[in-house]
Amino acid sequence: MNTGKFRLGMIGLGTMGRNLLLNMADHGFAVAGYDKDSSKLSLLEKEGIDKPVQAFASLNDFINSLETPKVVLLLVPAGKIVDAVIEELTPLLNEGDIIIDGGNSHFTDTTTRVKKLEEKKLHFFGMGVSGGEEGARRGPSMMPGGDTTAYQYVQPIFEAIAAKADGEPCVTYIGPGASGHFVKMVHNGIEYALMQLIADTYEILKKGLQLDNEQIQSVFADWNKGRLQSYLLEITADVFAYRNPDGSYLVDQIKDEAKSKGTGKWTTQISTDLELPIHTIDLAVAMRDLSKYKSLRAAADALYPNSGNDISQESVTDAVATLENAYYFSMINIYAQGMHLLSKASATYQYDLKLDQIARIWRGGCIIRAGLLEQIYHAWKINAALEHLLLDDAIQEIIQSTVAAARANVVANVTAGISIPAYTSALSYFDAVRTGNSSSNLIQAQRDYFGAHTYELINKEGVFHTEWQELPTVQA
Repeated sequence: MNTGKFRLGMIGLGTMGRNLLLNMADHGFAVAGYDKDSSKLSLLEKEGIDKPVQAFASLNDFINSLETPKVVLLLVPAGKIVDAVIEELTPLLNEGDIIIDGGNSHFTDTTTRVKKLEEKKLHFFGMGVSGGEEGARRGPSMMPGGDTTAYQYVQPIFEAIAAKADGEPCVTYIGPGASGHFVKMVHNGIEYALMQLIADTYEILKKGLQLDNEQIQSVFADWNKGRLQSYLLEITADVFAYRNPDGSYLVDQIKDEAKSKGTGKWTTQISTDLELPIHTIDLAVAMRDLSKYKSLRAAADALYPNSGNDISQESVTDAVATLENAYYFSMINIYAQGMHLLSKASATYQYDLKLDQIARIWRGGCIIRAGLLEQIYHAWKINAALEHLLLDDAIQEIIQSTVAAARANVVANVTAGISIPAYTSALSYFDAVRTGNSSSNLIQAQRDYFGAHTYELINKEGVFHTEWQELPTVQA
């Protein structure tokens, strides 16, 4: 045992933890790993041969191998397991040591852990990590928030291993408390919505334009070369290019039931608590839930068959061009919803989020990286007080040039009976946001009518109530 040899230790050597550790070793940092699963220890030793990395089967030996202050990064499943690991770990640490939770913990759990570990005089912060297996190994996007002293100590490590965009590391200090995990949660909410948008697009290309898998692959690959460039489109093109040994397409054989791990649901729940609408993210979560009701959908499909959903009344080339514009419009509105939620949370929880820096670090490494993020970054860099992405001048020009296509796309597909909830939701969101005088005055009148909830008036201070109808006389 080489006491004090390793700069950082990782608990949890699954795919993400192991690859992050190997990434650190690649950059010259001596690191240690611990896991109760001996097979994971063996895999780390095998993949880390000739690198400054060592696996430990004993937690005591693992802790004693770390430099002072000891830095322990956790990459274990969110929830009770995180608390159990911290409980086992803290007696072995000393005042001033550092614990980092790099998993997908709910931000409220992180807030609680911050307070508990402060009482023990241990540094702690939560850090969102995005990029999947490849990102962890080659360069993720990381969102650390919380204890600034602790972050500054490990900052050189994280900046070295992070993905780079325009030469800048895709990691930055997010803010105090649980802000890092909050931002990662919203990142995942945006991810849900973008994936649903791509699924809608698949529905249109397959059922509406009646393209085959090879043609669909070509559309996604071509889009990824232009202004729609994104990691999710890139991997979607790869999915449609993948064939089984017999020549069949694997995507056609995958059951249409989408699973989830909860981060999208958390985003929806907190947006409701903050009274901040995120239409398309909410819808994406709901569609994953609906997908689980396979037998119900099959029964309804038999009862309500579509008489015909071919929408190719123009050339396929023109139809795909219209769809590309509609996709860009919807994509912008999805990011706009997520950024608006971050803005509201920043004010509510006093996170002091720098939206330009969040967009900056999302440009590389993470699952939602896309060319559009460059424009989002500049929108808040130019105006840090920007209330909403749709109010940015450059974004406004794009929206104006694509909104007609967004409308045409929705009309054509809804008329044909094709389910495109992400497209319809994004357009509905946009129309609601741009409605200066809405019909919500009627809702207030109704609430006052049946519940005496009162209302406010235009250009007149105060709160008012009206007896809208005399109550009927009750006969004895």
